[in-house]
Amino acid sequence: MIDSALKLNPNLASAWYLSGWLKVWLGEPDVAIERIGRALRLSPLDPYTFFMQSATAYAHFIAGRYAEAASWAEAALRDRPDHLSGLRVLAASSAMLGLQEQAGKAMKRIRELDPILRLSNLGYVSPLRQAEHRAKLAEGLKKAGLPE
Repeated sequence: MIDSALKLNPNLASAWYLSGWLKVWLGEPDVAIERIGRALRLSPLDPYTFFMQSATAYAHFIAGRYAEAASWAEAALRDRPDHLSGLRVLAASSAMLGLQEQAGKAMKRIRELDPILRLSNLGYVSPLRQAEHRAKLAEGLKKAGLPE
């Protein structure tokens, strides 16, 4: 359906953004970054830019580019400090980089906003389809301090 929307209107930023998120979920990070980047160029003043930035952070995270992931997550959190998706990818990326202080701060805020989140129920907030990507996210969040 998104591909149909893009054929009808190739300037529809929201369709490019959603298409990018789907590519993240399906494990195609570079395609995701390209599509989300197009959405950002089409709608640079979008009030939901933080969603696009956190999606880009996840794409870099699953590609193993943790510094880029953390940078994009920080950008998302500048606009929306309590955006849980951005906080999760910031905590995981920072932990994977060995930046425990930054990871700990993000995890503390996650635990305040979502006190029931555990590694055991991480699936309810993570639609990642590839087992290795889910495992990588869980590893990062565990290193950041998310309990079992």
